[in-house]
Amino acid sequence: MADEKQQGPWTPPAQHQKQQPGREGAMRPRPEERGAGYRGSGKLQDKAAIITGADSGIGRAVAVLFAREGADVAVVYCNEHEDAKQTQQLVEQEGRQCILIAGDVGDEAFCILVVKQTMERFGKIDILVNNAAEQHPRERLEDISAAQLERTFRTNIFGYFFLTKAALPYLKAGATIVNSTSVTAYRGSPALLDYSSTKGAIVAFTRSLSLNLAERKIRVNAVAPGPIWTPLIPSTFTKEHVERFGGDVPMQRPGQPEEVAPSYVFLASDDSSYMSGQTLHPNGGEVING
Repeated sequence: MADEKQQGPWTPPAQHQKQQPGREGAMRPRPEERGAGYRGSGKLQDKAAIITGADSGIGRAVAVLFAREGADVAVVYCNEHEDAKQTQQLVEQEGRQCILIAGDVGDEAFCILVVKQTMERFGKIDILVNNAAEQHPRERLEDISAAQLERTFRTNIFGYFFLTKAALPYLKAGATIVNSTSVTAYRGSPALLDYSSTKGAIVAFTRSLSLNLAERKIRVNAVAPGPIWTPLIPSTFTKEHVERFGGDVPMQRPGQPEEVAPSYVFLASDDSSYMSGQTLHPNGGEVING
């Protein structure tokens, strides 16, 4: 888990990246994603998982822990090829197979391709993690263009629909779906109106899909992280914002991806066999209703 130094108040140094998605190599300090101290116990042995946005950040940490628990992983990402290769190396170091699939999850044809390539390589899909997201802060509603609104919804919620729809014919009883939502779905965010709206939609999607798939014995849950130190942060916000990032939660620091990933392992494994339609909240101690 995060090292002892970061258990107390801590925020990142000022920094900014000009392009989304951000690049992990340019971050300082680098996020902690390898699950130091986490011991696998075969909870996902010989499972096959698709994880979107798995080139870095939370997605990478989830890929590493899934592999440590025995799963093979399809890493789906946009265009961060070097970051994705590092994720692949980390998965393979755990003794599992990993394939890389680059493209736009907001494109339904690409989502169909993801499923096709995963089936060709692994022969099955047991776990789907919908995690890819983008955000573009705007101070006023009037500043959100129609193009930005559609782009954010395409990546953050259309992609969840498209990929889930493509994967469902191959998901058997006992399969699991885990969706990444956000603390902003519950408390809002004045400068992330469109992003927060997509995250609220993901909560409703999770709850509704869990009911829809209950008869098929496929469980659907979600994780709602708080402020987590990932490439999305310096590529989204100003230097001044980054310097304060995570300081306003009760723990007075941003979380590390490896502190979030065990929630995904729990929801993907039989440890959560009596849970569906629920959301876990690794958010630094913020009390959220719902």
